[in-house]
Amino acid sequence: MYFGRNENSKTMLSDFITGVTGQLGYDIKNELLKRNISAIGTGSNELDITNETMVMNYFDTHKISHVFHCAAYTKVDLAEKEKNKNFDINVNGTKYIVSACKKYDIPLMFFSTDYVFGGEGNEPFKVDDIKNPLCEYAKAKYEAEKIVQELNKYFIVRISWVFGLNGNNFVKTILKLSQTKDELNVISDQIGSPSYTVDISKAAVDLMYSNKFGVYHITNEGYVSWADFAREILKIKGIKTKINDITTEEYNAPAKRPKNSRLDKSKFYNEGFEKMPHWIDALNRYLCSEGA
Repeated sequence: MYFGRNENSKTMLSDFITGVTGQLGYDIKNELLKRNISAIGTGSNELDITNETMVMNYFDTHKISHVFHCAAYTKVDLAEKEKNKNFDINVNGTKYIVSACKKYDIPLMFFSTDYVFGGEGNEPFKVDDIKNPLCEYAKAKYEAEKIVQELNKYFIVRISWVFGLNGNNFVKTILKLSQTKDELNVISDQIGSPSYTVDISKAAVDLMYSNKFGVYHITNEGYVSWADFAREILKIKGIKTKINDITTEEYNAPAKRPKNSRLDKSKFYNEGFEKMPHWIDALNRYLCSEGA
């Protein structure tokens, strides 16, 4: 699909967004249009990124200047069973996008995850720290990272605990459950940075157009547990539902998740980029926006 000023012309250069119908892709599209940058994007119904021929044909027939690769398999628990689908979308799909970018020398931004780290300790992970993916989803994203690094012009942007208007997320889940529950059990021993896709998108577009290629971490500022994040959501909305702290082990999800999801953004800031807003500020803006 074409957006903005590119609707009536398929001959001009455009930025391309995979997964444009998801939370992040949706806001990257909006950020590009705000800057009057021509953008095109596809969802899974329009482009099957696991089909190498379809991917190459798309790049052969469109004039693409930059690629924001947001399409991904993100059902973390289900990935433990759907290993092949998870691998096909997150690894093979990325491989085919990388091949097309290599053919046309197009800069690629790939969005990865805090899950590639094992979650040990309490210190924020730096971009080059040792990787130790714990679940099938994390393993696939890490394999995809290695494929992306075959390019000369690439960005790997690790993000975490994402929430946005266009899709399901933790914030929406807590608000929905609070409508029918007086109490909710929420994990209190996993710590990370809730991150608003609007803020990530602004930083990501700034980064893409800087040509400062490499691996970065981009999240909102501050750290919190899932339980305290839930409490802040309910506090802002004036909802009285009680949050009970539980451990990761008590929750017993199919996929292992890192307890420490803190990401160090010093590389991003050292390159001169604007400091990210605090997650509480981001959450307030999100909850005040239409549709939240």
